[in-house]
Amino acid sequence: MSPIPDDLSPLKDDMVAFVEGHGLRRFQGYVEYDEVQAVMWDMNPNPEGWKDFVELAKASGVAFVTMHSWTLERADLDDLSERLKESEFADNDDVEDARWLAARVGKMGFVQLGFAYEGTMFLCEVAADWYEQYQRLVELSEDFGGIAIDETGQDDEG
Repeated sequence: MSPIPDDLSPLKDDMVAFVEGHGLRRFQGYVEYDEVQAVMWDMNPNPEGWKDFVELAKASGVAFVTMHSWTLERADLDDLSERLKESEFADNDDVEDARWLAARVGKMGFVQLGFAYEGTMFLCEVAADWYEQYQRLVELSEDFGGIAIDETGQDDEG
């Protein structure tokens, strides 16, 4: 059984209180770690390792941390399910996995904390197990969708 809860809303509330309790401000924003120089915080095996991360941010002298969270909305799931159904490459298991996610609608599945220090973004991410499945399906639907769009564009140019 995973130590990460199915809904990260209470964890986010704890993070907000802990960050503010350390005198840090929060900047609502998501950091694309593949677009900037970044170092990911490794919480394993401590599920409360994010507290050490916040304490490190405080000790580094930063004034604020970035914070982003994501909650599964019905529209996101409907869009994903539709793309998977229309894809000629997705199989029935993928569509069934998307249906399984319906029980997670309204639940927070991802939280990211970050701070900049000397030109590097330090990031701490916590994700529910189901969020990883959702991301896999999104990438699957986008990869296959991109192939059809790219092929059409190439035919038009020729």
